Amino acid sequence: MARKKNEVLEQPENAPVKKPRKVVSGPIRDKEKTKRRLVATVGKVLQKYTYSGLTITNIAKESGLNPKLIYLYFGSLDGLIEQYILEKDFWSAKSKTQLTELLENPEKLGAAETNEVFQVQFDSFLKDKSIQRIIHWEMGMKSKLLRKVADDREEVGDHLLKYLDPKFEDTDVDIRATLAIILGGIYYLTLHAKNNGSTVSGIDINEDEGRERIEKTIERLILRDFEDAENQKKKRAAKKK
Repeated sequence: MARKKNEVLEQPENAPVKKPRKVVSGPIRDKEKTKRRLVATVGKVLQKYTYSGLTITNIAKESGLNPKLIYLYFGSLDGLIEQYILEKDFWSAKSKTQLTELLENPEKLGAAETNEVFQVQFDSFLKDKSIQRIIHWEMGMKSKLLRKVADDREEVGDHLLKYLDPKFEDTDVDIRATLAIILGGIYYLTLHAKNNGSTVSGIDINEDEGRERIEKTIERLILRDFEDAENQKKKRAAKKK
């Protein structure tokens, strides 16, 4: 007997159920996640081996990914390293907030604010091993990429210095030279302390006592220059009366 036209055909009791197609997850399907993992691994390898250890083998080993993915997504090892360096933020979140606020309100930029910026950078540099490695790398190797990174960092700092310059006009105080010596000292002291644990002038900034001595000296140098410039301007103004 023929079935009715609209009657639903019943499935056999033991008929196999068709399973939904499984979505395969992997490096190719998850491109952005894989790229981020490779970029992050550059930082890990840099901290672990220094820049001489930035090899395809080490990056593949640390990331657990196929080394071919480096070529697929970045073209070369240099392309991957470039991506990491360009993304690396040399200014801590707190420093960036400070700089943004100061650049928006330059009239608030004084000795205390300038000191705070450099104190935060000192603290950040002490704690961030990957930035230490890159600064060390810049000092020991001539590279267009590393030069660009250094120039970009200088450009950010120069915005701040341009607002400081008028405060020292018509005085013999060179605030840029003072801050350059402070920043260079921060780099030198930190690299010595963190790379081989050595002291400079008997001061160990790996210890709280040594670090506090440097912090106090940074503050004293900055405050001294601001006060010196202000006193010179007051004396000049008094002579004109």
